[in-house]
Amino acid sequence: MDIMTVPRLVGPALLLSAAWTLPAWGQSGPPEVVQDPPPRAVAITGRYVVDLMGNVAGGDARGARVLDNLEITADGDLDRLAGWRGARAHLHVLSNQGGSINALAGTVQGVDNIEVADGRVKLYEAWVEQDLAGGRAALLVGLSDLNVDFYQNDSAGMLVAPAFGIGSELAATGPNGPSIFPSTALTMRLKTSIGTSGYFHAAVVNARAGVLGDTTGIDLGMHDGALLIAEAGTRANGKLAFGAWRYTRQQDDMRACDGNGNPVKRTAIGAYVLVDQRLVGDDGRGIDLFLRAGISDGKTTPFRGGFQTGLLARGLVPGRPDGQFSIGVAQGLLSQALRQTVRDAGDRADAAETGIEITYQDRAAPFLAVQPDVQYVRRAYAGAGRRSAFVVGLRLIAEFSRR
Repeated sequence: MDIMTVPRLVGPALLLSAAWTLPAWGQSGPPEVVQDPPPRAVAITGRYVVDLMGNVAGGDARGARVLDNLEITADGDLDRLAGWRGARAHLHVLSNQGGSINALAGTVQGVDNIEVADGRVKLYEAWVEQDLAGGRAALLVGLSDLNVDFYQNDSAGMLVAPAFGIGSELAATGPNGPSIFPSTALTMRLKTSIGTSGYFHAAVVNARAGVLGDTTGIDLGMHDGALLIAEAGTRANGKLAFGAWRYTRQQDDMRACDGNGNPVKRTAIGAYVLVDQRLVGDDGRGIDLFLRAGISDGKTTPFRGGFQTGLLARGLVPGRPDGQFSIGVAQGLLSQALRQTVRDAGDRADAAETGIEITYQDRAAPFLAVQPDVQYVRRAYAGAGRRSAFVVGLRLIAEFSRR
């Protein structure tokens, strides 16, 4: 196999311990209560992920690739730092390097959620958030990943395939993709609480993504308009949510042209529904179900819709409390425009691409998790290779924090 290497990243890992000293025999009085220190005004966390992924059968070509993802975040309490009550700041630096496993697998939706076209170091997020209405609402302004607040299932978070992070029918929109990995955009987001478990989120997001570290930098002019997105739901006994999105400026149709040969302009619009449900057990040992589906206009993007479903199981292996098992199925429904483009190239395109993923994660050390992963993808079209692709991989996750 052709294995590409990534630069070595070496950093210290700090292990903290605490001791409880009992009073001496015969000592009078109650034992001294040791209180936890208050949280720091600035909390720093880091996460380093290395993926060794191989396309072992089918796809466009066999081979293996190494990919990595380094994230460092800093969260500051602006009340303690500057006397700004109810406010907080967030910085997120991101570095991605390595090869392209999807160049071998040849899928439409991708097989690894840390794969990027160009390896860069960038300021991924930088925002300030202010509490409103006594903490029942909050307004965020800055560079922000919309997938943190929209179209997100907690129980799908361990799966490696990108489609489990956000639906492909939204991920493939906009001039260069919406404000999600690997580049965010200027955002104004309002979130509110409704009753004891309800919520409503809404955001205005620059349609063109770009951050410090990208070749184009941050787009301050919003010349391509904005993405409007909203989600409402309830977190009672899990999560049930509905969302909708729309671009303010019309996008190019993927195929249709006017009399002058220019692409016809269309309104890019879509909606989604998602469910997270505890089936049995609790946070320490249990099984959660996730299910979601989305649709789009199907004229301005390669996808007219899609769905994802799966399970997350925790604590099922005796003696392994940190062990987690997950299985998921993701299907991207191809737009008629993309299918016709494939037919024009002399190939046949199915109505959908379907992927199945099975993965298990456990801790090898307090700071290190190991996650083997297996994916089978029935590709929408074969191109120069075979219709199916079989991908196996190993993910290593190292984490540290200073809180």
